Amino acid sequence: MTTSLRNVAVVAALCATLAACGGGSEPSGGGRAGDRTPPTGAAASGSPSAVGPAPAAGTGTGAGGASPQAAAGPGKVPSLAPGPNGLAPVFDRAKQRTDKTVALTFDADMTADQGPRAAAGEHFDNPQLIATLRALKVPSTIFMTGRWAEEYPDQAKAIGTDPTFEVANHSYSHHAFKSPCYGLPTLDAAAARADVDRAFEAFRKAGAVNTVPYFRFPGGCYDDQALRALSTAKVTAVQWDVVSGDAFATDAAAVAQQVLDGVKPGSVVVMHCTRSAAPVTEEAIRTIVPELRRRGYRFVKVSDLVGT
Repeated sequence: MTTSLRNVAVVAALCATLAACGGGSEPSGGGRAGDRTPPTGAAASGSPSAVGPAPAAGTGTGAGGASPQAAAGPGKVPSLAPGPNGLAPVFDRAKQRTDKTVALTFDADMTADQGPRAAAGEHFDNPQLIATLRALKVPSTIFMTGRWAEEYPDQAKAIGTDPTFEVANHSYSHHAFKSPCYGLPTLDAAAARADVDRAFEAFRKAGAVNTVPYFRFPGGCYDDQALRALSTAKVTAVQWDVVSGDAFATDAAAVAQQVLDGVKPGSVVVMHCTRSAAPVTEEAIRTIVPELRRRGYRFVKVSDLVGT
């Protein structure tokens, strides 16, 4: 393979990963990235309940002998009651849509097989983005893959012990829970549930204690079968209603404008915490945050929106 063809292949693989996290335009298919309508039987309704991530059915502990619940912070956070037929509930925007609150969420993506690329110098982290969020005092929710936490344990711990942030589950492997999903490999139901547990265990091992019982499907791709597989984990699936378009963007102003044009009271914005594949996110944040504050918005974590 020539160098140019190899570069094309790498970019294509990155595009599949990042587009699968809300990086592209909003598809219209049900259960796809950016879709605002849950599939049949998966409405995000029900009263809030204070439950954390639970061990897999038939076991008393998660991987490594520790319940994922043990990784949770000292205060319980709200999650939604199960949907119809016991399916995992889905949340994409606050029901209370008069309070000018907005949740910025950042997907810390890394797939199970990207270790060699990280070893070769590719940056799947974005410490400057985290530093800017801290400096601007922006509460945020980081949807982290377990593989990312393994690659950057010091950063995972720093994020997961900082009250500015909460760490939510974005799977361990970033493989799909539904097919097709942007070309991602697909997990069966048993493997999908185990993948969720493995991610919580990776957070625990890294020392991230501010974990919350929320899960974001890789690619945002899900259906009733995926929600059924997720149901025993006792987590709320979190989607979004504003796609930032930061994946592979080179124009920070355009990313900022897309977010500013899309935000409404109670919105959940999807962005990325992946330096090599979302290089202008931090710059865009420096425009987005002061402008939304000027418009009267208050930044909150997803846990502050769930159930409101």
